[in-house]
Amino acid sequence: MTFIRKYLSACMVGLMLVAWSPARAQALPDFTGLVDKVGPAVVNIRTTERLRPATRSGEPSSPQDLDEEMLEFFRRFGFPIPDRGAPNAPRRGQQPEADAQPRGVGSGFIFSADGFVLTNAHVVEGAEEVWVTLTDKREFKARIVGADKRTDVALLKVEAEGLPLVRLGDFGRLKVGEWVIAIGSPFGLENTVTAGIVSAKARDTGDFLPLIQTDVAINPGNSGGPLINMQGEVVGINSQILSRSGGYIGISFAIPIDEVSRVAEQLRATGRVVRGRIGVQIDQVTKDVSESIGLGKPMGAVVRSVEPGGPADKAGVEPGDIITKFDGKNVEKSADLPRMVGATKPGNKATLQVFRRGSYRELQVTVVDFDGAAPKAPERESKTQPVNPAVLTQLGLAVSELTDAQRKELRLKRGVRVDKADGAAARAGVRDGDVLLSVDNVEITSVTQLESIVAKFDKARPVTVLIRRGDWVNYLVIKPVKP
Repeated sequence: MTFIRKYLSACMVGLMLVAWSPARAQALPDFTGLVDKVGPAVVNIRTTERLRPATRSGEPSSPQDLDEEMLEFFRRFGFPIPDRGAPNAPRRGQQPEADAQPRGVGSGFIFSADGFVLTNAHVVEGAEEVWVTLTDKREFKARIVGADKRTDVALLKVEAEGLPLVRLGDFGRLKVGEWVIAIGSPFGLENTVTAGIVSAKARDTGDFLPLIQTDVAINPGNSGGPLINMQGEVVGINSQILSRSGGYIGISFAIPIDEVSRVAEQLRATGRVVRGRIGVQIDQVTKDVSESIGLGKPMGAVVRSVEPGGPADKAGVEPGDIITKFDGKNVEKSADLPRMVGATKPGNKATLQVFRRGSYRELQVTVVDFDGAAPKAPERESKTQPVNPAVLTQLGLAVSELTDAQRKELRLKRGVRVDKADGAAARAGVRDGDVLLSVDNVEITSVTQLESIVAKFDKARPVTVLIRRGDWVNYLVIKPVKP
């Protein structure tokens, strides 16, 4: 038995040696070549701002007020320690002259031979001066060509020649699970390299673009730096982290390079990004609602409100419509629609496919500039009290007719007012004061009609209602209580 134990132990040691052989170790990713190739084109971005003296009531704390913990933070992470006072420093209440002071540190990368640099918009926001430093310690003052807050992309220009460049990759070929690296200046520590994998490709955290989720370590100062694939191509700009403390906890986000390129082209041409809009407020379509109204699978964007006099209003879009296609492209989820509309040039016409009360229809809409002035809403009259209450105990509703003044105020041609919601209706989210527009895809025109419709329902099945609350509409599913 002793011999057998020794033999088995030797076999286990042999297997472990094979598992950790140099050949196996060489199969692990080696990032040294990527760093040598891309690193010189990654820059440190330093900004300054012009500080203005504050009044006594809003005077900021002075460097003398910094406690020891904050000073230790500055020392530990290499930040310059503010001057704690000089013999000739102005006293409180005096008005010192405005001066340029250090504001922040970020990252960026050079992507064109004529000195254009990409970074995050939040890195240079409010900056008086922007300085770009290369790995070889050359420093250039940069000009902000343009910045787009909605995508968090900024384009800078430095006057220099012979600069190292990065190559832009193809976001469409990026795969979840592949290795990527980040190079930047976290906490001002220049030329820091971190590595990880792509965790997700299209994480919805913004209105106009899906983000790349990674587990690459990203911290303050990494913002604006490149996310690089194993071919040495930039596939994104590191932009955000998910954190409760402000530091990295394992989840970071990057802006896809195809979106960055599109924004950069517009910034380079005009200094701003032009987007389209059609004047609707939307929400996602839930599984319960899609099944109950006959849409099938949950897809599209439900219209919660329509801007009076806006493009969608003129095209005939109504609150409660579900937009399922925009210009022939499927709207799989509500977040798709703002991106499709935003990418459309203002002035162009597009076809909307909407699902309304059980059937599809197509509407023609003219896209307008996102930043253009919205038409003014018509003035509203004061509300009047509802009349003729009727109790619909089957749904847990008490309703009344809308007065002419209320219809004019709400710009409605149909619907009844909910005076009281309890039971199943209250559990579904119906509230007192809501306006009931439709029940199971049937328009509600009066209390009598609603009572006749509800009388024919199977009491055991859910009922889908479309309600108006303020300027918003929403689908709710009223589920009966099982005996």
